[in-house]
Amino acid sequence: MAVAEGGAAGLFLGWAPTLIGYSMQGLCKFGFYEVFKDMYSKAIGEENTYLYKTSLYLAASASAEFFADIALSPMECCKVRIQTSPTGTFPRTLRGAFPKILAEEGVGGFYKSIVPLWGRQIPYTMMKFACFERTVEALYANVVPKPRAECSKGEQLVVTFAAGYIAGVFCAIVSHPADTLVSYLNKAKGSGVGDAVKVLGWNGLWGGLVPRIFMIGTLTALQWFIYDGVKVQLGLPRPPPPEMPESLKIKMGLAQQ
Repeated sequence: MAVAEGGAAGLFLGWAPTLIGYSMQGLCKFGFYEVFKDMYSKAIGEENTYLYKTSLYLAASASAEFFADIALSPMECCKVRIQTSPTGTFPRTLRGAFPKILAEEGVGGFYKSIVPLWGRQIPYTMMKFACFERTVEALYANVVPKPRAECSKGEQLVVTFAAGYIAGVFCAIVSHPADTLVSYLNKAKGSGVGDAVKVLGWNGLWGGLVPRIFMIGTLTALQWFIYDGVKVQLGLPRPPPPEMPESLKIKMGLAQQ
């Protein structure tokens, strides 16, 4: 559709809000994830952190994404309007789209799809982080022939990329129906979630899933690769795979006797 209406330039429609919005979201998502993971870990203690680590990953990532989407929503709204509005009915640049939405709909116009955005992004991010963390653990435990501490930086980044791609595939599946709803609601003024579901139907909600799996899988792998790569280059602490605390080993040993 973009190529048909605007030629090759149509492929770049909405590049500015996409770049700004997802940069802001990524910064909040990865940053707050580390903050919430540390905060929740301290709150439940070392033993429970090990026993319920998947729940910890899910809770920390959901909390991080909640705030990240508040940063993303205005730019996501502009991007969808720019990309989906018929030619001549809406500005084609961010500097034209943002003030138009603000003037016509107020600040609330940028957040009218925040609930389906949360519905799309929070499950996506929970899957992204929890699946990545557990996949990394599984790869080092069952596939990589030596402990992570003995792997080179390059080998560790290969594991990161592989785990990121696997996580991305699951992310795409979990978030696809909500992604379809967000796109529909941003271009259909006055429509609610229920109306959108009725119009789209089951097949409409899942249309385009296969190409999205390839796109999200690759993007997620690249995100984790870049994030981990920056940590490696800056010498930032990279937590080792979770190990059972000594106190828990003692308790389990006593329980077996």
